[in-house]
Amino acid sequence: MRTIETALLVILIASCFVLIAAILLSPGKAAGMSGSIAGGAESLFGKKKARGFEAVLERATKISGVVFMLTAFILSIV
Repeated sequence: MRTIETALLVILIASCFVLIAAILLSPGKAAGMSGSIAGGAESLFGKKKARGFEAVLERATKISGVVFMLTAFILSIV
């Protein structure tokens, strides 16, 4: 039983570091505010999806956030 708790704690800490790194490395939403008045509809309806490094960071943030929440919940039950 102790090994399960240790494994969950290791997964929790790893996902925590990945989540922190992904959030700190991702560009801010205010980076492209120069055309915010004219281009508001484009950002609302999706001009184009983020590609490359931003897409990887977004995916890493989502996955590590879900893993973090699930392992924290399971660890609190155990």
